Amino acid sequence: MKGKIESGNLCTVVPVPNHDELRTGDIVLCKVHGTEYLHLVKAIQAGRFQIGNNRGRINEWIGPSSIFGKCISVEP
Repeated sequence: MKGKIESGNLCTVVPVPNHDELRTGDIVLCKVHGTEYLHLVKAIQAGRFQIGNNRGRINEWIGPSSIFGKCISVEP
């Protein structure tokens, strides 16, 4: 399965002033174990976000302070 974003794609990320606006399926720029990634929001529960990739892997739950922005466009 191919990812939604491939290495070398140009991504536009905007700040997320209100994390209540994030939805399952959104692509977010987040920090996981000290490294920044673009990940999919897989689930939302009690003010925290389950993040994972497009290949079916679930990474973990993170808080809103670990999410820096939302991807709004991807260009090859």
